[in-house]
Order: sequence, then structure tokens, then C-alpha cells
Amino acid sequence: MKRWTVLFAMLTILLVLTACNTSNGENSSGSENNGTMDNEEQQTEETKESITVDMMNQEGEKVGTAELEQQEDGTLIQLDASNLPEGTHGFHIHETGSCEAPDFKSAGGHFNPANADHGTMSEDGPHAGDMENIEVSADGTIQKEVVNEKVTLEAGKDNSLLKEGGTALVIHAGADDNSSQPSGDAGDRIACGVIVE
Repeated sequence: MKRWTVLFAMLTILLVLTACNTSNGENSSGSENNGTMDNEEQQTEETKESITVDMMNQEGEKVGTAELEQQEDGTLIQLDASNLPEGTHGFHIHETGSCEAPDFKSAGGHFNPANADHGTMSEDGPHAGDMENIEVSADGTIQKEVVNEKVTLEAGKDNSLLKEGGTALVIHAGADDNSSQPSGDAGDRIACGVIVE
């Protein structure tokens, strides 16, 4: 009889210990899952998926918007603007997130973290902020999509548009010749929009 009592007591202890280990394993698994979720949330915070930029003219009037969206192959820029002069215009990303009218010189030079030469036709180019010219129609409107593979919305990267102080989108009065230094001889800055988080 004593033997059965001892065996029953040992069996009870084993069952209790097993239950405790299972409970700890579940808690540990939960902690690991929480860690994974935290990492995913952190990555989402570091990469801004989309930003809307208001484009302003030299009189301080809003002439359109640019939607920036992070994609696998770069940053998609969707420009939708009106009340612009008809013709071909340079369209660049500038290095400073400031658009002080009327000349927008506060936006600085082209965004160029790699210290490259200007223009797609330059041997040591282009700047990260160099993009193809845009064509404004006779009614003063432009709808254009551009994917810039040289820039990102991911914070902390050298080529991030969301660097400290931000960057700016600029439309110029004339066409960029894609070779003249330092900025393609595109003329005055006629519209500007600040890119910030």
C-alpha cells in the first residue's frame, strides 16, 4: 500500500512539473512573437510608404500635388498640377526641404548624396535628384508618373528623401539639357514642394 502511495505522489509531482514547463514554453513563444511584431512595427515606422507634397508657385498659390510612394525598385512620384506655363520643364529633387517664394533658392542644389555630376548624359552622372523633363500641355496641366530608382523614403539611408531637414520637388521654367553643370541650365524655379514626413 505504501508503494502505491509513493508512486502516486511521484506521478502527481511529474504532472505538475510538466504543466509548469508547458506554461513557460507558451509564455516564451508569446515573447518571441511580440519581439517579431515589434521588429515589423519598427520597420514600418522607418519606411514611410507614401507622402503627399503640395506644389506651390512663385505667388504662393497651390498649383498641384505630388504623391510619393515607396516601391521595390525606387520611389514612385505622381505629379498632378495645373496653371503652369506650356512646354518642357526640368523636374528635380532638391537637397533642402524649404520652398521660400518667389525664387525657391532656399531649396538648395539638386539632391546629390553620391556627389555625382549632373545629367543622365554625363559620364559621372546623374544626381540622385535628376529626373526626366516634364511636358505641360497647352491648358497648363501635367499628369506625370516617374520612378526614381536612386532615392528612397526609408529613413536613415544616405539617399533618403526624408533626411534631416527634408528635401524638395522643383519645377523649372525651361528644359533640363541633361549635361550642363551644375544643374542642366533649366532656368528659374517656378514651382516647389517640400518633402517631409
